[in-house]
Amino acid sequence: MRLLVLGGTEFVGRAFVSEALALGHDVTVFNRGTHEPPPGVTALRGDRTRPGGLDALAAGEWDVVADTWSWAPSAVRDAASLLAGRAGRYVYVSSRSVYAAPVPYGADESAPVVEGSPDGGDEGYAEMKAGGELAATAAFGERALLARAGLILGPHENIGRLPWWLSRIARGGPVLAPEPPSLGLQYVDARDLARWCLEAALDGVGGAFNVVSPPGFTTMRELLETCVRVTGSDAELRWTSEEAILAAGVQPWVELPIWLTGDDHAFMHGADVSRAVAAGLRCRPVEETVADTWAWLRSIGGQAPQRPDRPAVGLDPAVEAALLA
Repeated sequence: MRLLVLGGTEFVGRAFVSEALALGHDVTVFNRGTHEPPPGVTALRGDRTRPGGLDALAAGEWDVVADTWSWAPSAVRDAASLLAGRAGRYVYVSSRSVYAAPVPYGADESAPVVEGSPDGGDEGYAEMKAGGELAATAAFGERALLARAGLILGPHENIGRLPWWLSRIARGGPVLAPEPPSLGLQYVDARDLARWCLEAALDGVGGAFNVVSPPGFTTMRELLETCVRVTGSDAELRWTSEEAILAAGVQPWVELPIWLTGDDHAFMHGADVSRAVAAGLRCRPVEETVADTWAWLRSIGGQAPQRPDRPAVGLDPAVEAALLA
């Protein structure tokens, strides 16, 4: 396969490149050049947000295009319309954030979606992703694959969620752990997301799919105990009630990454993914995702990169100590 990855040097885009190379595909990456592309690819340079920024893509043909863009839908529109006649399929990595609230537990791809425009600029994240979906579909029709991912974890994560838990647990001592331990979690390893998208595109699959693990794939207990085991830490998980944590003003998801409560949990960790599973989605064990992320984190000195457009996550040690006391 001839694959064009728009981006390809950070987290999800990087996973697309590494999975495609492992499968023996011919990979081209197109980006601004602020990060060096992995070895073994053809590198094209351009800034899709500037006039003439897509000139490097004026010629060439590809079987599949993978686009992980998270900002103005107009950039997806311009790239997709330019490539529609010279590419077989277009994979747009979207988000389950496109669903209009409230999103009940067990919602599938038929749930209502927020308003978006393929011509939109920088606005709300959900609206931008919805507009990106419209832009990809306008150019490629049924040849567009819309991968609505939820929580994405794995090596090279530049949001900081799993890296924060690993780093905190590696420091040892009492660790605030949010109850209930049996709380079900749903996520996708970036590598599994990329592999499924590539295989589905090659199989001619199109349309919208929720691409995360089945609900309850793991639990807070399994995830955090795996972090303890993988890091070799002497950390002691102190399970603390949801009521006590919220009463202290701690924000789920931001200050305690991955953890959510109430309707937010139902939305983020309760998607119906039967359509993607039927189309071949396979998810590696949680231990592999945690261990590989820890190995990567140690290999870069323990400090994960941080996307500039996302807030840093994690709990203030003083707040944690007060709660544990």
